[in-house]
Amino acid sequence: MTWPMALLLVVVAAAGFLRWRRPAWYWLTFGCTFAVIRVLIRYGSVMEACGLTVPPSRWRLVLARMADRPAPESRAPRVLRLRPTRTGQVLRLRLRPGQDAFDVAAASDRLRHSFGMYGVTSRELRSGVVEIRMTGYDVLKRVRMPSGTDTRPMRIPVALREDGSVHYRDYRAVPHGLTIGATESGKSVYQRNLVTGLAPHHVALVGIDCKQGVELFPLAGRFSALADNPDTALELLEALVSHMGDVYQLIRAEQRISVSIPDAEIAADIWDLPENLRPVPVVVLVDEVAELVLFASKEEEKRRDRIITALVRLAQLGRAAGVHLEICGQRFGSELGKGITMLRAQLTGRTAHRVNDETSANMAFGDITPDAVLAAIQIPAETRGIAVAADSSGGWYRIRAPHTLLRQAVNVCNKHADRTPDVPALAPFRPVVTPLPSARVPSAKTASATP
Repeated sequence: MTWPMALLLVVVAAAGFLRWRRPAWYWLTFGCTFAVIRVLIRYGSVMEACGLTVPPSRWRLVLARMADRPAPESRAPRVLRLRPTRTGQVLRLRLRPGQDAFDVAAASDRLRHSFGMYGVTSRELRSGVVEIRMTGYDVLKRVRMPSGTDTRPMRIPVALREDGSVHYRDYRAVPHGLTIGATESGKSVYQRNLVTGLAPHHVALVGIDCKQGVELFPLAGRFSALADNPDTALELLEALVSHMGDVYQLIRAEQRISVSIPDAEIAADIWDLPENLRPVPVVVLVDEVAELVLFASKEEEKRRDRIITALVRLAQLGRAAGVHLEICGQRFGSELGKGITMLRAQLTGRTAHRVNDETSANMAFGDITPDAVLAAIQIPAETRGIAVAADSSGGWYRIRAPHTLLRQAVNVCNKHADRTPDVPALAPFRPVVTPLPSARVPSAKTASATP
């Protein structure tokens, strides 16, 4: 065996091993080059087979007859750019007259098979321009968030999308959100990523965990307020409503509406206020909403009605005051009682992990995008953390948050505990965090040294 043949066998063996054990490394070393070559060679024939070509225009046919030449062939969309990425490649197309972005979206599955890619999604950038994102491997199987993410105030990366892009939770664009999922579906991990992502930001975290605090109280070092039972939760929510009223009074006093003030300087929410006067934004995380609305007596029913009223008011009026809701639960529908559907209508961002029945998926997506309902009920039970995210625009995508252990989340919250803001309205609900004992001297030695 000659040395070129031996070298070729080593390269083929290395490529096979990487494709089996490290698909991301295989894509960066071999797969990306092969995929670009396949697209460039097969592009014309694939577009024709997928019905994404248009017949020649009349003037081209006339010119061909006048020049006594063969009739021109059908034309495929023009390639504007082909850009490889760390998880796949991006193909940007200029559509021909008569084509529509829906035609490309309908052919996504055929494009995936034809180009030999793992997944293909498309979206319209502007009129006549469509971007096709292709992934070379299953990026959600082993989530690795990119090191460089676009972090802004109140905008945090929480998961990875199936097309390889980062899924952000932007509270200024989508002020309130709903997360549902069955037991062991990955809701808790998604919530930990929210908390750890918000911990370094200038924001007050408020938690309501009626499961005796087992999910949120370990993260108490970064929370400005916590409640572990419905009675305390009611007092906390009403305090937030009062805080929201105080913030609106501040905005009203600082609106500066006059003939001589430019429109850009007129304050309509906390983000229009000067930084030295701007109240700290608040994110309210409700771990299990059903525990807040279930009741077994008349007194509990009265408490439940007051809780729902406070939540609805915060959802309807809280955005301008910087109050944002993150509602989590296994189910969220009309069977939880009056006022629930009114609350759901205000929760723009929707995330559904694995659910046990179609009705649960309809609670999240039935009023905005039926396609997401089918995607949510098809999530396998063995793939924890896979979720479907959507919003009121109708767009949806599969996401998966990186697996964050509770110990890791606790360490992040303790690291940023000094950034926990003091909100006067929430002071009575501030959790008392016991300082950790010093690790320099063991407790046994300390006891023996005491006279």
